[in-house]
Amino acid sequence: MAKFLVCGRGGSGKTTVIVLLAKRLSKEGRILIVDADESNRGLPFLLGMESPQKTVMEALGGKKEVGTQLRTVIISDGREKVSFFKKGFSIDILSHDAISYSGNITFVRIGKEEHAMEGCACPMGALARDFLNKLDEREFLSILVDTEAGIEHFGRGLVAEVDGVLYVTDPSFEAILLAEKAKRMCEEAKKPILILANKMDKEVSNNMLRMLKEKGFEPVSVLPYKKEIAEAHLFGKPIFLVPDEIEPVVQSMKDIKGGT
Repeated sequence: MAKFLVCGRGGSGKTTVIVLLAKRLSKEGRILIVDADESNRGLPFLLGMESPQKTVMEALGGKKEVGTQLRTVIISDGREKVSFFKKGFSIDILSHDAISYSGNITFVRIGKEEHAMEGCACPMGALARDFLNKLDEREFLSILVDTEAGIEHFGRGLVAEVDGVLYVTDPSFEAILLAEKAKRMCEEAKKPILILANKMDKEVSNNMLRMLKEKGFEPVSVLPYKKEIAEAHLFGKPIFLVPDEIEPVVQSMKDIKGGT
């Protein structure tokens, strides 16, 4: 399989798609989920697993320590290099309290914004990129990267460290506008992009798919709105339902890895 960055606008269902893919792919092998979203915290609840006690950043000394190392690079005008991990490192080098396991699913959090006036999330972005770049991915069938809403991770260069991008679009005009920008940025980064239409019902599906087609998008699959999934989000409960419509997404991801 491959390393895939899952993105989309806020509320599009990125977290849901991560959970569905992880549950489906974990039937075939070991899956790593990298939570690179500095804000949202609900992913482990939907997976039905415990949250790590520490983020990866905390395990490395915290945001202040990581930020200090990054400032060294800035002050040296790029002459100094910062590497938080050795090339080809195993996930198991992290302290046990920075990793959660559930069957074939392994989960880590890069970092979270926790306090007012804390400053920008740049150190977390740099850490996420180094983590994905240096990790020995042979330990996993697939690596799924959950991201902040929007497209900031493209500017940070996180897209350079994955094999492809899965863009999740909900039925909204804003989602289509953002999809156009994400596609352009993927082309600039020379990375393939898959479009997944999510939260579709009979009333909006036809219009949304028509609008996507007019913009040159052909979704790899269409996930219907499911009350069970909405209720899992509302109450912070695990998602058990894995709809059949996730299968074309899995196959498209496999096809991309086969072509890289």
